[in-house]
Amino acid sequence: MDRVIYLAMAGAKANMQRQDVLSHNLANAATNGFRAELTAFRAVPVLGSGASTRVYAIESTPGYNPDPGAVAATGRNLDIAMKGNAWLAVQAADGTEAYTRAGALDLNTEGLLVTRNGLQVVGDGGPITIPPNAQVTIGGDGIVTARVGNGTPQGVGRIKLVTPEAPLQRGNDGLFRAADGQDLPADATAGVQTEALEGSNVSPVESMVAMIAAARQFEQQMKMLQTAQEREQSATRLLSGS
Repeated sequence: MDRVIYLAMAGAKANMQRQDVLSHNLANAATNGFRAELTAFRAVPVLGSGASTRVYAIESTPGYNPDPGAVAATGRNLDIAMKGNAWLAVQAADGTEAYTRAGALDLNTEGLLVTRNGLQVVGDGGPITIPPNAQVTIGGDGIVTARVGNGTPQGVGRIKLVTPEAPLQRGNDGLFRAADGQDLPADATAGVQTEALEGSNVSPVESMVAMIAAARQFEQQMKMLQTAQEREQSATRLLSGS
């Protein structure tokens, strides 16, 4: 009887974890540059005397969906969409270098080029500073130029773009980093599409269908637990002679 309980309990827990991932993906279906998180589970035997036939299903982390999202033109000079497998380098809140596909950029009060979340964009020589009252242009190669008034446009830096050879790892802050924690080298051949943004690669329809399927599976697991309880009660009554 306890084998049924183990199986149903492990299955219900796995479906709850899957629902968490699916709901997180669905909540970011409109987030620029978002990569859908993938879910996978693996069987792990329970250690201990008399538990050799018991198995838990635990969540593993296979990574994210690498497919690019749809690119839409915005007409805004500070919007960029990375081409191919290129990623934008930013300085995370903890001071480390991280990577994102969200290319909606802004200028902060200090004239630094930042993301919508206020993270500094990493340039080839450090942070990119824009002169006051300057018109900013970003080229397809990531070079940022600024022109003050009717003056000649001046290059103020090049956005650091990287092309990872191996899949990146998503951090708790939503940013991506190399698996070994090291900064990736700049890719001189990487480019961007200007005045455009990449959307999320989450399919709302597929996510909703998967959530419905996970909910139905969870209900089946709970019914199995209820059935096991009813059988246990019946066996107890039979043995007690009542």
